[in-house]
Amino acid sequence: MSIEVLDESGHGLDVRWLADLSRFVMDRMRVHPMAELCIKAVDQSTIAELNEQWMEKEGPTDVLAFPMDELRPGLVDQEPEEGVLGDLVLCPEIAAQQGETAGHGKDAEIELLTVHGILHLLGYDHAEPEEHREMFGLQDELLQEWRAR
Repeated sequence: MSIEVLDESGHGLDVRWLADLSRFVMDRMRVHPMAELCIKAVDQSTIAELNEQWMEKEGPTDVLAFPMDELRPGLVDQEPEEGVLGDLVLCPEIAAQQGETAGHGKDAEIELLTVHGILHLLGYDHAEPEEHREMFGLQDELLQEWRAR
């Protein structure tokens, strides 16, 4: 898998740890081994600009997902599709605030946002109650597995 992690946030993000987490999630979701993912960590003003430009929402957010080839999770009996999964943009500053509020810290929040973003890239959503249950259940399962390793 080609996973590129760029830290432009100024917060000293551990890019290797983020790449390892992403690889773990993509493996568990049976994404093709040649799939590509780019994760960029940015500051609040940059993510606010992207949020307004692409989501038509005002102000900074925690994570934005930009799917490319509309890859979906691989099925056990099928070869996964090759392609570009997409781009994730994270804001460690927002993650730190949310992690403190949630009581689990910045790193745990960045893990959560990374898994959440990858699931969005794979076509999961949480607009409807059933979708919400499925996506957040899978997110929790993946995070538990990752942290238990």
